[in-house]
Amino acid sequence: MIRAGQTPSDDTVISATRAWVDRAVIGLNLCPFARGVQVKGQVHYAVSGASTPEALLIDLVGELKALVLADPENRDDTLLIHPQVLTDFRDFVDFLEIANAALAELELEGVIQLASFHPHYQFAGTASDDIANYTNRSPYPTLHLLRESSIDRAVAAFPDAAAIFEQNIATLRNLGHDGWRRLGVGAPAAAPVNRTARPGPRTPRSGGRRR
Repeated sequence: MIRAGQTPSDDTVISATRAWVDRAVIGLNLCPFARGVQVKGQVHYAVSGASTPEALLIDLVGELKALVLADPENRDDTLLIHPQVLTDFRDFVDFLEIANAALAELELEGVIQLASFHPHYQFAGTASDDIANYTNRSPYPTLHLLRESSIDRAVAAFPDAAAIFEQNIATLRNLGHDGWRRLGVGAPAAAPVNRTARPGPRTPRSGGRRR
């Protein structure tokens, strides 16, 4: 068990994130497109040891470049997990603007899209304990780097991609908080509790499409 204030190992972080992907994202069908790349081992799990936003930005740029250069058959997307920085959701939302600016500076707009997940994720206009927020709640703060070409293929193959968000809300409302807790994919005990997080924008991730 991770004690408060203790930094989890990379293996622990990846294991918890994999469990969340398997049990929640795939298990609840929150993302109909996730199963294929996970089963094929095409999801790259990267843990940043950054303790400042500046250091995280360096790691993000490195992962963006690596994803572009990688063979999609080996690495279709990347989950950049950063357990030691941006644990406050307000700071996380602010950093997304910087992250998307870096994407533009690297001339990767239209090539890579960023999605965002956080233990204290909160959509605008919702209470912090609204079950709807759990569609984007991950064990640790996480940036999801996605190839636009893969998103386009996935959306084309799914007859009603726009309805996914609404379906996810219905799924989570039926599941309830007790059901979510039974999944065992919540924030680890060592994760700081964000007691002052302001609601984030309805779609803080760039583009708004979901894998």
